[in-house]
Amino acid sequence: MLKKIASFTIDHDLLKPGLYVSRVDGDCVTYDLRLKTPNAGDYLGQGALHTLEHLIATYVRSSPRSEEVVYFGPMGCRTGFYLILRDSVSREDALGLCREAFAFAADFTGSIPGARRVECGNYRGHDLPGAKREAAAYVRVLSACGPDTFTYPRA
Repeated sequence: MLKKIASFTIDHDLLKPGLYVSRVDGDCVTYDLRLKTPNAGDYLGQGALHTLEHLIATYVRSSPRSEEVVYFGPMGCRTGFYLILRDSVSREDALGLCREAFAFAADFTGSIPGARRVECGNYRGHDLPGAKREAAAYVRVLSACGPDTFTYPRA
């Protein structure tokens, strides 16, 4: 019998774009960076999602918090990303890191990090203008977030 994983126990019909603490496992905190409202028909385009993954992952792994970054990657449903940080990073600092990373992506110019054929398994599948638009929209969402908004909504 398969166990129901924690993220499937959240009522996705109640989720709005924001930043949530998804779970805490030992010294790791998983953050749910929700850019889109689930099941609303508006999802991250595959190219924009891919480019944001490259930009944000590169940013957080280049930040002063790089040693505390465990993982950054997309949700299969294309509504956001997961960021896993060591619990030594305060909730406020995690929010600050997300704000900085998405502002970086919104203003990014130049070559997408890791997007050459030898570096990426789908190097043609990028959309920098789309990624910048999505990042700018999420910066606005993050401006309204704070530690008091990190809890998933309940019915």
